[in-house]
Amino acid sequence: MARKIGIIGLGHVGSTVAHQIIVSGLVDDLVLIDANEEKLQADGLDYLQAMPNLATKTNIIMNDYDALRNADIIISALGNIGLEEDGNRFAEMVFNIKQVKQVSAKLKALHYPGVLIVITNPCDVITQVYQQFTGFDKHRVFGTGTMLDSARMKTIVGKEFNVDPRSVNGFNLGEHGNSQFTAWSTVSVRGHSMFELNQDGHLDLDALSKQSVVDGDKVFFGKKYTNYAIAAAATRLATIVLNDGNTEVVVSNYRPDFNNYMSYPVIVGRHGIIEDVPIDLTDDEHAKLAKSAKFISDNFNQFKDE
Repeated sequence: MARKIGIIGLGHVGSTVAHQIIVSGLVDDLVLIDANEEKLQADGLDYLQAMPNLATKTNIIMNDYDALRNADIIISALGNIGLEEDGNRFAEMVFNIKQVKQVSAKLKALHYPGVLIVITNPCDVITQVYQQFTGFDKHRVFGTGTMLDSARMKTIVGKEFNVDPRSVNGFNLGEHGNSQFTAWSTVSVRGHSMFELNQDGHLDLDALSKQSVVDGDKVFFGKKYTNYAIAAAATRLATIVLNDGNTEVVVSNYRPDFNNYMSYPVIVGRHGIIEDVPIDLTDDEHAKLAKSAKFISDNFNQFKDE
């Protein structure tokens, strides 16, 4: 059976996700949806002209919502980055919610049965809005969340210890935004816990945790958008789903204890989220998680009051 992914929104992020999917040969069919028809057609032609130099072929389908009906995965990358002049993800919230409402109605009419991965900012709020507007099962609607921020943390820690960041394990939790934090109790480097490695206190863990946010700001303010790292996170998630990876990842998922979406580690497979990953947080980390959850809920409640 042909593998199919749909991407809604072909801005900086969506077009980069599409490029990574095409270059990797991840799917047979790729459905691209965007309101800017001229930009969409230009991207589509550019992708087609890349294929003679690639090892695989991908069928490109453009602006056909009906083609999403049997997609394995739909990725929401819609947004208006121009509204984020100061790097505030919530500046896009009102605009994006209006777009999400329209998209959700179309997906609901299709009785779409697959997985919905949300990149659109503010990621946690928008993921919850998608779930409520579509009525889809919570386990198959989730966002990239702090998967990106955790990758930034691993890069920072890897540099500190002069190791490949893929040798660093652990998570940033909570909001994909300023209230996130690194759960150092989950972090290890080549099998050694961060607490063990920092017994003498030579590392400022609070500063390193903040650096995950600062590095994201460096990318944004350097070119007024981010795209490569978040596209890599979304593509990895899509690969896990398509391959029924049953893989541990940190994504924005529904947390019944807080009644909202935020990032926490789970196992993801072919039909979405399978189960939580149990982690033993410190009291301080529990407090930080609750604070981040409150920040997300307060902003979501603003949407409900609109």
